[in-house]
Order: sequence, then C-alpha cells, then structure tokens
Amino acid sequence: MTDHDTSYKFLFAHAEMVRDLLLGFMEGSWVRELDFVSLEKVSDGYVSDDLRARHNDALWRVRWKREWLYIYLMLEFQSKEDRYMPVRIQTYLGLLYQDLIRRGELEVDGRLPAVLPIVLYNGRRRWRAATDLNDLIQESPEALHPYLPRQRFFLVDQGLYADKGNLRERNLVAAVFALENGATSRDMLRVIARLVDWLKDPEQQYLEQGILEWLRRRGPSLDSQVPWQAVHNLREAHSMLEDRVREWKAQFWREGLEAGMKKGRRQGLQKGRQEGRQEGSTTEARNILLRQLRRRFGEVPAEIETRLNGASREQLEDWIDRVYEVETVEAVFD
Repeated sequence: MTDHDTSYKFLFAHAEMVRDLLLGFMEGSWVRELDFVSLEKVSDGYVSDDLRARHNDALWRVRWKREWLYIYLMLEFQSKEDRYMPVRIQTYLGLLYQDLIRRGELEVDGRLPAVLPIVLYNGRRRWRAATDLNDLIQESPEALHPYLPRQRFFLVDQGLYADKGNLRERNLVAAVFALENGATSRDMLRVIARLVDWLKDPEQQYLEQGILEWLRRRGPSLDSQVPWQAVHNLREAHSMLEDRVREWKAQFWREGLEAGMKKGRRQGLQKGRQEGRQEGSTTEARNILLRQLRRRFGEVPAEIETRLNGASREQLEDWIDRVYEVETVEAVFD
C-alpha cells in the first residue's frame, strides 16, 4: 500500500466521508433514500483472509428501505488507468459474496445483497479505460451474450470532480479533492478556510483529526514549504498557509527587484529598480495564471496567451481570482 493509499484509508474510515461521497458524486434519487444513520463499517473480521488482504480498501454497508446495500471502496490510487479494473472488481466482489454466504449473513430469503463498487482515481490523465467487464470481452455469437459476465463499477475521477476551492455546498470529499488538485497555496487556503468553518463544532474534532492526518501525509507533495507535521488543527494549517501566501508575494517582489537591479546596471539603477519590481511580479503572475488556466480548462488558446502577455500585474491578479469562479476559460476575461 502506498502512503497515498494509506492517507485515503484514514479519511474513508469516517462515515461522514462515505456519506458525502455518495451524496455528492452519485446520481439518482435513490441516494436520498439511504438511511445514513445505519451506515456502518464492515470490520476486517467479517471477511476471509483472501478479501482481508485487500487492506487498502474499505467496505461499508447502509440500509436502503429494509435491505442492506454494501459499498465497496477501492482506495488504491494509481498514476495511470487500469485496463482490467472490471476483472479485479468482479474478483473482489465474488470473494465478498462467498464470505457472506459462508457466515450466513444474508436476508431471510437467502438472496445476496446489492454491492456498489466505487473506484477512486487521481491520475493526471483522464480515465479512458472500460468500466464494464463486458466491454473487455471479444465479439461473440449473439446467442452467447446472456451467458457472458457483466460487472460495472462507479468511477470517481478526481480531476473531473475537483472544484478547486469554489465549493458551493458543504461536502468534505469535494474539499479533499479540491486540496489534491489545487494549483497554488492560495487555492489550498480557500479550501481549508471552508473546512475550518464546516468542522468548528467540538463533536467534529475526530473528523478534523482525520483530515489533518491526510494533510500530514499528503501535504508535503502539495506544498513542501509548509511544516505539515507541526500542524495540530485546521486553524493552524490555515494560518501557516496564510504565511506561505505572504511569503510567496514577497518573493515575487524580491525576484522582481533582483531582475531590475541587473537591468539597472545597464540602463540606470533607479529605472532598473522600478522595472524590476514590475517585470518580476508581472511575469510570475502571468505564469501562475497560465498554470491555473491549463489545469482547470486544458490547453489555452493562443489569442488568450497573447492577451496575457500584454496585461498588467493588477489585471493578471484579478484574472487569477476569477479562474475558479467561472465555468469556461473565456468567462475569466469577461
């Protein structure tokens, strides 16, 4: 299990995270019919050694009407898609059903419970592989089709769902995805401010600690300049990121001044200082805006890049603030 996988296992050990995953990312009115009060984690002792070996996954169950619905979360993050993921899912669910039969954990009529398999994916490229086992099977006579296996899973591709700080409603999973996909410390600052507000009640401290544990493990890869291991609560994390943003702005000015001083040796010290402050901070702001635009909208049209090259630092900063408030790249510049 990678450290990334482990950090997510800590998060999805909390019922609130599983609830927000279902409510925020699954479609259909049936989700609203789930009795989340009944949501419970299935213990390791409930399954066989073969299935328990999948210790980087999580198994929950919740009541839908009078029936148990199982939720199987694959918490195995990969840098690329897995072509044969439907085969793996079918294998794991077969093991689960065998365990339920062996233990007699079935309804009175002996039928098997429904299982919703969910795969969380955070690769840089969007998932293009099949999500249905039937799509992996070669062409065959139509008469055989009823006998061919079918197994679908629900894919949560983080890159598609990440809201990057513009969180319209309370959803802890969406907030974590936004942190994972944030382009800058400023993005993370916005998200953590929301988390501080959402988890301010004392009874939610255990959930705050779960998110903090995730931040301690994932934080260094998101912003290596923040001492994540020294953070004791989300308010401290917010304060440290505020300091980081201030340092970030000050660094722009220092770099701009340094560039201007070099230019000033040729064109005059005073003029160089002035140009350096302007050119250094403007160039950095332009680069940040380009990174954010590409991360949120994909390739940036040439005419927009040309427009950025002629923009002032103040205008660039205004556009940076708008990137995660609009739905299209063109709307950033309206």
